[in-house]
Amino acid sequence: MKKIKVILIVALSVIAGTTQAQKIKTGIEVLKSQNFKILEGKRVGLITNPTGFDNNVKSTIDILFEAPNVKLVALFGPEHGVRGDAHAGDKVESIKDGKTGLPVFSLYGSTRKATPEMLKDIDVLVYDIQDIGSRSFTYISTMGLAMEAAAENNIEFVVLDRPNPLGGLKVEGNLVEDGFISFVSQFKIPYVYGLTCGELALLVNGENMLGKQCKLTVVKMEGWKRCMTFDKTGLQWVPSSPHIPQPISAFFYPISGILGELSYLSIGVGYTIPFQIFASDWINADTLATKLNGYNLPGVYFRPIYLKPFYAVGAGLDYQGVQVHIMDYDKVALSDIQFYVMEALAELYPDKAVFKGGFEKRYKMFDQVAGSDQIRIKFSVRHKFEDIKEYWYKDVDSFRELSKKYYLYK
Repeated sequence: MKKIKVILIVALSVIAGTTQAQKIKTGIEVLKSQNFKILEGKRVGLITNPTGFDNNVKSTIDILFEAPNVKLVALFGPEHGVRGDAHAGDKVESIKDGKTGLPVFSLYGSTRKATPEMLKDIDVLVYDIQDIGSRSFTYISTMGLAMEAAAENNIEFVVLDRPNPLGGLKVEGNLVEDGFISFVSQFKIPYVYGLTCGELALLVNGENMLGKQCKLTVVKMEGWKRCMTFDKTGLQWVPSSPHIPQPISAFFYPISGILGELSYLSIGVGYTIPFQIFASDWINADTLATKLNGYNLPGVYFRPIYLKPFYAVGAGLDYQGVQVHIMDYDKVALSDIQFYVMEALAELYPDKAVFKGGFEKRYKMFDQVAGSDQIRIKFSVRHKFEDIKEYWYKDVDSFRELSKKYYLYK
């Protein structure tokens, strides 16, 4: 009887999860329910990757290709490719899709912006990619450049909206400054921006961040609320990149990703918990954990960890450090953590202070991801977060107020 009861509880949990998932309709689900009306009679180009799928985990590529009233004529692939078969940073070639036979144009190869030649037979570009809510993750840059190309070539642009895994409430980081616009900081937005990709598209279009406005349509989700992190949606997750294997990876990306650009420490890329650790062969795990926990940072705990990375920084070496545990997501300031780690390491190991030299070749990338060189310059004086905190948060309130104009969800 006890065994039957356990099985019944598990079965009910699965059913409950499935029911919850169906309450959230992503953009592609809503488009299906509308029988693809906005695409009828138009030649469609689709910008997507494996994260574009419906509630049954069927690819948006296959859904549009099979829809009798949709004429899908081309696919466009971001970093990692349309089918997700390219590694981070690898150049992606333009090919033919093996399943549909459609041409696949790369937006992460010789060009990152669709050319007039690529768009000559297209009436509307459709974007369906799962974002992770941090400015430096390149899919939103691909979206923005595609919107520019659409505007320049008089093509409609449609965003099939998806949840921001971080929810719609967290905003952290300064705006990108002139001179630091790049593919990892394409727009003048905070590092953690608290918008869905559809809302972000409306903002960059409405605030003239594209040079020329495009004819934009956002297919809203149904059932999503700003307070929902991805784990509350009931939706399935497909890795948005090789190092974002689970929804929780999106929580940790802003915790360590900026520091990770220096290749100064292992941040878990190359180990089983990407973006969740800070480790090296010169760190004492217990000492660092004690130091960081002594800061009493809200919503977070640092646990000593011992590891041997499989690849990337520290491959094959015995490393020590800390694993970051989010104890209260509502209270934690995600992006602050890496700066406190940098401060703690400078106090414990002064000769290893991050900006004392040895990583100058990576400073440009660090500055681009941070959106300014002022974060590095101000921090390097004393290696204290308090010296940059005001600068890091100086644009948050004004951006939060601005972005409310473009909210699609409460």
